[in-house]
Formats: sequence, C-alpha cells, structure tokens
Amino acid sequence: MTAQAETPVSIRREGLTSQEVVAALETYGANVLPVGRPPSFLKVLLMQFLSPLIYILMVAAVVSAFVSEITDALFIAVVLAINGIIGAVQEYSAGQSASALRALEEPRATVVRDGIRQVIDATGLVPGDRVLLESGQRVPADILLDASDHLQCDEATHTGESRPVYKSTDDPVFAGTIVARGRGEGLVTATGSRTELGRIADAIRERTTAKPPLMIRMEEFTRRIAVAVGVAILFLFAVGWWRAMPVGDLFTMSIGLAVSAIPEALPIAISVALAIGMRRMARVNVIVRNLPAVESLGSCTMIATDKTGTLTLNELTVTDIRLPDDSHWVLEAGSHPLSGGIKSRDGGKDGPNAAVRRLLGVGSLPNEAEISVDGAETWRPVGDTVDVALLAAAHKAGISRSILLERFPLERRIPYEPEQKYAASFHQVEDRMQAFVKGAPELLLSMCKTMETTEGAVPIDRIHVHRQIKEMAREGLRVLAFAAGEIGVSGDGEYGGHLLIDLNFLGLVGMQDPIRPEVPAALDACRQAGIGVAVITGDDPTTASVIARQAGMRFEEADVVTGDQIADAVAAGESVLDGITRHGRIFARVKPDQKLAIIRSLARNGHYVAVTGDGVNDAPALRHAHVGVAMGHGGTEVAKESADIILTDDNFASIVAGIREGRVAYNNIRKVIFMQISTGAAEVLLFLLAMVLGAPMPMTAVQLLWLNLVTNGVQDVALVTEPAEGDELRSPVRRPGEPIFDRLMLRRIVLATLVMGGGGFAFFYWATTSGLSHFAASNLLLLLFVLFENVQCINSRSERRSVFRQSHFSNPFLLLGVLGSQALHIGAMYVPGVNDLLEIAPISLEQWLLLLVATAPLLAVSEVDKWLLRRQESMKRGNDDSKAQ
Repeated sequence: MTAQAETPVSIRREGLTSQEVVAALETYGANVLPVGRPPSFLKVLLMQFLSPLIYILMVAAVVSAFVSEITDALFIAVVLAINGIIGAVQEYSAGQSASALRALEEPRATVVRDGIRQVIDATGLVPGDRVLLESGQRVPADILLDASDHLQCDEATHTGESRPVYKSTDDPVFAGTIVARGRGEGLVTATGSRTELGRIADAIRERTTAKPPLMIRMEEFTRRIAVAVGVAILFLFAVGWWRAMPVGDLFTMSIGLAVSAIPEALPIAISVALAIGMRRMARVNVIVRNLPAVESLGSCTMIATDKTGTLTLNELTVTDIRLPDDSHWVLEAGSHPLSGGIKSRDGGKDGPNAAVRRLLGVGSLPNEAEISVDGAETWRPVGDTVDVALLAAAHKAGISRSILLERFPLERRIPYEPEQKYAASFHQVEDRMQAFVKGAPELLLSMCKTMETTEGAVPIDRIHVHRQIKEMAREGLRVLAFAAGEIGVSGDGEYGGHLLIDLNFLGLVGMQDPIRPEVPAALDACRQAGIGVAVITGDDPTTASVIARQAGMRFEEADVVTGDQIADAVAAGESVLDGITRHGRIFARVKPDQKLAIIRSLARNGHYVAVTGDGVNDAPALRHAHVGVAMGHGGTEVAKESADIILTDDNFASIVAGIREGRVAYNNIRKVIFMQISTGAAEVLLFLLAMVLGAPMPMTAVQLLWLNLVTNGVQDVALVTEPAEGDELRSPVRRPGEPIFDRLMLRRIVLATLVMGGGGFAFFYWATTSGLSHFAASNLLLLLFVLFENVQCINSRSERRSVFRQSHFSNPFLLLGVLGSQALHIGAMYVPGVNDLLEIAPISLEQWLLLLVATAPLLAVSEVDKWLLRRQESMKRGNDDSKAQ
C-alpha cells in the first residue's frame, strides 16, 4: 500500500495557514471515515417479526381464519402489528441514541498551523496539514513522514502483522494504525474515505453486531421458560382433550397461554434499559462504547485506578527544588500559571541562583511541550503535563526554551517512554556533545558519577540524595531528577541510552498535583457500596501513599506493595501473587506488564475488576479487565480503543457515578423481569387450576392476547425508565456469579403468582357459583387482571421500599403507562365492535369497588414481604455491628 497524495504538498515546517485549511475543507470535506448505515426504521420493524413466538402467533391467526374465526384472526394480526411497531420504535430510538453517543469518541490530532503547534479535532484535518505523532496515538489520516525518531507503527488493522513496523523518513503511515513507539511528523496526503482505511471501511460497510452477553443470557432464559410453558400447554391440551373441548378452542387457548407466559418483550426492554443507562452515563462524563458495558460497570467489585489525573487534577505545578548541596528552593504561585517567584526556603536573596537556573534549563531541553503566551493572562500549553510544568517553572526563572535551543542546537532526542522512565536530548555545545537527562530519580542516580555543588562536581553521595528523595516523597511530591554530562561525538550520528553514563547529578524537582475535590466523597461512596479501590501507579511508594491518604483512602502500611514485590511474587507463582493482591491496595513503582498481572490476580480473587488507564502500555490491562476505562481527555488513542468505557473528564468520581448508573440499569432490568414473569406465571396458574378443577375456561385466547400484548405491554417497558432509588451505592455489592433470578426474586415471583393466579381463580369460581353468567364472570376477571397488572407494576418499582414511601410522579412514563393501560381497557368496554371482539362490557360502580377490594391483597402481601425483608436486613446489620464491636 502506498499513500496517495490528493494534492501536491511541499514541506513547510510552519504548516498550513488558516485560510488554506478553510479552502481545503471545502475541497476535500471532513476527515470522516465511511460508516455502515444504521438499519432503516422499516428494516427494524420487519425484524420484530423474526421470532419463533411470532411465527406461532401467525400460525394461530391462519388457523383461526381456517376455522372461520375471522374476527380472532384479524385481532391477532392487529395485535402483532401494534406490538411490532412499539418494539421497532423503542429499538430504533435506542440505536440512534447509541450512535449519537459513539460520535463523542472522535480522536484528536496535534498539528502545526500558522506556525503554532495546536491540538484539534481529527475530523478537521486536510491534505497538506503537518501532523505530529507520538506513542499511543491512533494515526488520524494517511501521512507521509519527513521526520522519524524511533517510530514504530502497529499496522495489524491493515496488514494483519502483529509486530510493530519501523517507520523512517519518506515512509507512509496509514490512518487507523497505532503509533506503538517513538515520535514522528509529516504531511497529510489523504483524509476520510480517500485513505487506505477509508477504502477498507467502504468495502466492509455492512457489518453485523454481536448481541450483548446479558441479552444472550436472557434469551436463553426465555427459551427455558418456553420449554416449561410447552410442558404446561401439553398438560392443558391433554386435560382439555379428555374433557372433549373443541380442538380449535384448545389450539388458540394454548397459543394465548404461551403468549402470556413467555416474556417476548423482554429483549426489547433490556435494550431500552441499556440505552437509557448509556444516555444517563453520558451525562456524568462516562461514554459507553458498547451496550453490555452499562451493566458490567454496575457489577464491578474492585476499581484499579491510576493516580495522576484520575485521583488528582493532573495539573502539575513545580513547587520545590532540592539541590545536591541541600539548598531548598520553593516556587510561589502567582495570579497566572506563568507568574510567581522562586525563593530560597532557608531565606537569603530572592530569585534563583545559577544552579537552579541550570537545572531548570536542563528540564527545558529534553522537553516536548510548548507554551504559547497571548497577552498577560492567556496561555496555551500543548504537551505532557510534566513537560508543561517544567517549562512554566523555567519561565518563572526567565529561561526561554527557544533561546536555549539556539545556543545549544539539538542533535538527537530520546523521547520519554513509560517503560524507560527517562527522556534525554543531545546538543552540540561548541565542539563538544552534551547530554541532558530528566526522569525517575532511582534510574538517573544509576547514570551519575558526580553531583553538582558550590565547589563544583564532586563524587555523588547516593545516601544523601536518597534521603532528599524520601523527604520530598513524604510531603506528597512527585519527584524528578536531572543530570547532564559531556559525551563523545558519535561517528555514525546514533546517540542512544548506552551513552548516558558518568553524568553529573544536578538536583531534584518536586511537583504537586492537587486532589480532585470530588474524589474523597467518591471513595467514601465506594466503601458504602462494598467496592474496593486499588491504586496502581509508577510513582514512589511514599508519594503514592501520601496522595492516596489525602484523597481519603484507608489502608495499612502492609497494604502498600512495590513493583519489586510483584516481580518476586510473579516468579514464585500465582498463589503467592494472589495472596498479595488479596490485601494490597497501593501498588507503587509498578511496570505496565505488572499492572496486567495485578488485574488478573484480582480477578482470580473473585473480583469483577474495572481498571483505568491512559497510556499505550495500559492497553493490555484495559483489554483483559472485566471493564476497561480509558481517559478521554489525556488518554492515548490505543488506550481508548482497548477500553469499554471512556471518561471525558478523566475523573475518578465519574467512574463511581457510572457504577451507580450501571446499577440503576441492572435494577430496572430486574424490575421488568419480575413484572413480566410474575403476571405470566399467574395466568398459567389460573388456567391450570381451572383445568384441574373442571371449571370453565376463565378467558378466551383473544382476551389473553389483549391482556399481555396490549394492556401489559403499555406499562411494563416503562419500568426501565425508573430513576435511581437513591440507595444504589449503599446496597451490597453484586458478586460476578450472582444470577438475575436470585432467591429474593424467586420468592417475590412465587408470592405474586399465588396471589394473582390463586386469587383470580377464587374470584372467578365465586362469580360463576354466585349466579353470574360466564360472560359476566370472565368480563370481571379480565378487568381484575388489568388491575393486578397495574398494582404489580407499582409493586415492581422497588424490591425493598414501600410504595407509600415513593414519589409517584418521579417517573411520568410509568404513571402514563399505568393510566394508559387502564384507559385502553375502559375505552374498549364502550367501543362497539371492540367490546364484542374482546367479549367485555361496562360494569357497575359496586363491581368496580368489589374488584378494587379483590386487588388489595396483592398490594398487602407485597408490602408485608418488603417489611419483613427490611426487618431481616436491619437485624443482620445490627448483629454485624455487635460482632465488630
């Protein structure tokens, strides 16, 4: 493959001008890949009828027409059409919402325009743009390189090659590939559908989408229910045959009963519940990349989080400088990030001395950030937060990076990579070559032979420097070390890390990153919810511990684990590592491969793990965690691609808010399941009792269809729009293996089935033996079951809270659903033709009062059961508190 330029471009280091960009956008359009068109509403509508249950109903309609029951056939057809339209509207709107949210994942690109380096939305790239690439980024367009610094690209999306490919000057890099390592820059040659990836995407535009695991489990459950109902239907058919009932009536009755027992609307309800959860999560800065992650996030029992940018604001500021001679300098904050002074902590003259200025100058050279100053109060930082903080500190000392580069021309640079933990640059100083290095203190100390003092370079005192590092770490500072030294001139121009030896140690810089104000409350919410939190960071153990305590974490010293301990445990075997992660909560000086080992170990210990990450090296952990959470603001594109969820604000508190919304979505799914299964099971019990006890059939097949696909269908899906109850993060954590049909739900289903099915049959038997005709008794029974559905829908709003302690106006959709179902049935009583079809008629006020009394036991039994459950849980908490004391 070769990159094909859309227009001749010349190498211009200053990039395009704003006017050229506008003209190019008009010519080439936005840098957007072709995507498969979402299915049309008509297609979604037709797909509603691709179900074995629907096939059975269609057969029932044909048989009804064949036996001259034209009215029944037409009614079944109308009900199928209405049910299909409702399902299509819900599914289509859910798909549109998901597509809109996925649009928020658009990547960013670093470009040079008008001579200024800036970060833009990648959709705004045009041919001729100068783009800067670094590790972890997804290449935003086809680019022809004119500079490469150890650049390697993962081209598996194009070639299937799993190993990164080295890229040199004049090599093309393709849109959609990942920068695995190094740096590079070049000119855009093609955008959007004209890129190689665009051509591939155009060829595979029509794609199938896998069903969420939750829906697969529920469909499996529905199949099992169908088998159970099939057995019941055969039993009913056998009894009816023995009682010499007409075969046509038995057939249509069996079909209607099957419809009542099988929750055919459940997959639609689950899709809607997850789509609503996706929308609600977006409001709290959590972008869900696939629907199952909505429920998965709510299931997590452990959050393995980064520190920087997640617990903290990721707004690093240099606050302290420690020199080898033990002098201590502090940087004062001003009204502007670039203002403020530098003073000696021990008193004396104001302003930095030569040693401090030299250290800050070294911090400015192996530095990839840029700061643009517009006026007195406006600044535009671009680049890594550490590099930006160092440039801001240098600015306070009156040091200009551009002036330094004029004095010391850059020959070669070793960019910072997480696994190497340092950055270096090589500069020509007169006829000598100088190396300037910044990075992790422990690593730089191993590179140094001397240290800088007022008496010049002296042999390094490593014990003294280590003491300084510990003192700064105890103050919660992030510590960086700096060194410089003369090296030999490389004959082949290759300057690498092997030359960084016998350097001169210049000192330490301490940075502070304030704790996000929302984090302490979020950590407290995790404790209440039973969710564990582990911090995994590359920082020093002391620094990590101080910041974690400032954030509000509670842990013992024994819970702090280092990367060396993890390495030893990995070598010793999984059981040893699992023993460490069972209690470990602060994992410091951890390498990327160790992070993955920790995540897997936590999973073996029974946790459902959500892990955060932002770098290219976090991708394995994000991919193998139960829920991968990438940072949307500061995260690399490869991290986002590997994750299930993206945080738009990189905030730990947003994860907790997302967990809450995930639990809300899961609880709402349970509510719909409880509603549908309990009402369906009650109807099966009603008919079983009638068959066994020799009573006439309580309802016709058309009445059953009306009851389950119309009156019930109006209100049960409205349950998925239920708002949070408020105690989601105070409820016990849901373990990964916990089934949806737990003991509590089964108990509630059995109680509701006995009350509705048994009570409904008792009412029907009383009505028929009290002199009422079969028509009148069946008419009252059908209305009684509509009322049962109304009450059961309200009962389903909470498993524990009394209906008398809930706001009935907090979910207007549910209120409208309940009132609408009742209005439909009352209206049907008075509409000529419809009432004849359903065999119903208006009833008297006395009969209404009688039905309301007959409905009351369902509400009473539910309220007593909830009260007993609350009492049982309260007693358990009291016993637990007594044991704790």
